[in-house]
Amino acid sequence: MLVISRCKTKGAFALLKHFGFKHTHSLSPATEFRAKHKLPHLAKFVQPSHCTLSQLLKQRPALSVLKQIHAQVVTQSLSLCSPLIFSLIHSYLSCHYLNTARILFDSYPSHPPSTLLWNLLIRAHSKIQNCLQSIHYFADMLAIDRALRIVPDDYTLTFVVTSCSHQISSVYGEIVHGLIIKSGFERDLYVGNSLVNMYSAHAKLENARELFDQMPERDVFSWTSLLGGYTKQGEVDKAREIFDIMPVQNDVSWAVWISGLVANARYVEALDYFCGMLGNKKAKPNEAVLVCALSACAHLGALDQGRWIHVHMDRNEVSQSPNICTALIDMYAKCGRVDCARRVFDRIHKRDVHNFTSMISGLSIHGHGMDAVQVFSQMVSEKVNPNEITILGVLNGCSHSGLIEEGTSIFNNMERLWGLLPRIEHYGCYVDLLARGGHLEKAMEVVKNMPMEPDIIIWRALLSACRTHRNASLGGQIINHIRKLDPSGQKNGQVLLSNLYASLGKWESAVEERELISQRKDRSDLGCSWIEVNGSVHEFHVDDQLHPQVLGIRDKLNEVLKKAKHGGYIANTMQVTFDLSEEDKEQAVARHSEKLAIAFGLLTTEPRTLIRIVKNLRTCEDCHSALKAISLVYDREIVVRDRSRFHTFEEGKCSCNDYW
Repeated sequence: MLVISRCKTKGAFALLKHFGFKHTHSLSPATEFRAKHKLPHLAKFVQPSHCTLSQLLKQRPALSVLKQIHAQVVTQSLSLCSPLIFSLIHSYLSCHYLNTARILFDSYPSHPPSTLLWNLLIRAHSKIQNCLQSIHYFADMLAIDRALRIVPDDYTLTFVVTSCSHQISSVYGEIVHGLIIKSGFERDLYVGNSLVNMYSAHAKLENARELFDQMPERDVFSWTSLLGGYTKQGEVDKAREIFDIMPVQNDVSWAVWISGLVANARYVEALDYFCGMLGNKKAKPNEAVLVCALSACAHLGALDQGRWIHVHMDRNEVSQSPNICTALIDMYAKCGRVDCARRVFDRIHKRDVHNFTSMISGLSIHGHGMDAVQVFSQMVSEKVNPNEITILGVLNGCSHSGLIEEGTSIFNNMERLWGLLPRIEHYGCYVDLLARGGHLEKAMEVVKNMPMEPDIIIWRALLSACRTHRNASLGGQIINHIRKLDPSGQKNGQVLLSNLYASLGKWESAVEERELISQRKDRSDLGCSWIEVNGSVHEFHVDDQLHPQVLGIRDKLNEVLKKAKHGGYIANTMQVTFDLSEEDKEQAVARHSEKLAIAFGLLTTEPRTLIRIVKNLRTCEDCHSALKAISLVYDREIVVRDRSRFHTFEEGKCSCNDYW
């Protein structure tokens, strides 16, 4: 072995020591250094050989050590040693240090590089979104003279098709598919799987299904790729057919199916399949499945099931990862137990931006705006930078609690302190904050000076505030803006304006708006409410006729509304169409979905038991008034989560203080 100078041996000594190699010679620096490392009094140190460096590279060292090895390759003039450079490239790719790997590849000493080396480069770049580097390498590979025997194999084609699935267009994938057919690899299992996945990713499900049906051999990945394609496109029924007939269902296929159900708002079904997975001895829920199950509980307000999942994780010693903690905080907050959410949050040793964001959003929807601002301040003090969603959460909290000064400060400092450019959603929150607080003119100025065109949500927020603060003049201006936007939002705007006119006693104008509404054929969202009783979630729609206990529920509701009048409830029929009698109007508002859910809750639960309801729309004024009275006369705490926030009704009062 060659002897090198002391200055060149430092890197070699460090990397050999890192891997535990013993040395036959030692350095001769100061006694202090020798004593520290317990080195004998020998004068020279052995420089690592070509074989030693190769052995080190086979262990796939960390990047810092890899750079030392690379330095030794350069200082020893070993850059023309193909096997050593091959190992260097492979190691850099393993560390995701792609630029250095590409430089080494471009100057590779043997020409042309082997198919294996091409495959390593193509695979490393194949999963990067919108990255064409894999496809470029593939094209360069095809350009090599075939006489040199460097041709794509099944691995090459699998990696290239994977890269095509991450492109914006399916054009590249279709071209490669043609080459696969010509080369005779279309019947290969792994190439076929990658093609099915590519077409599924690009929503070309007919192509994906045709390929799938033609495959001579299929494995669980084949089935899962097709399953994922159907769920991503919202074709849940077809996806269910695929899942139910799969010969083998592994952890990944369960995760794809349950997450697909959650993504398509099939929350009850997602929980049913989650329970089915727990009963399947061949599959074990991973982190992704648990997060999806908790998300389903959060959307449904299914506290009992969410708690059971939490207990299941504790019993099975599931690691409380940042994602799991975030999902737990979100679940407890959206199920009405912000105190439990706070306990989960406080137990996290090192909190990340998602933990803080989930906690802030949870406090905000419960109307605890000041607490949300305090957690936000804690986040900043712990040097965790907020993201766009964090700002939305804290602005919502300020809006629900009337914290105009705090919200204005956070909005104005977004870009200066945290480098976040306000998006239209942030402007919407800020406009809502000002408008709710009665600063309508200032809110209108913000809308006029926005760097982007205001959307229908911003105009509706302003219009709703005009109704609250009885400003018909500004409301009329806003409806003109709404009419210029997409038709889907026009009817809702007209309903708000009609109600505004009605609240001011301008009946002719209100009737005109109602007539415009009746001429439109589209329908606004139907109200839907969910209530969990004894671990089962029950769903109610407006004027529901389908629930198996509907007759008993209606009788109970009539009794409830009669008692509610003793608690001060007076039916608010202002939003009901004008060509009905007052009695019919009262019947119309009585059949709202949350009232049916409340009646069912009172019918099926013990006295003084807390009732929790989740609603897909904002609670109307009549239901809000009725629920306050019901909480008083039945001595019940009632928690309602509507589309905007939580309302906790107790002893005839609401936690929102009628500020919603």
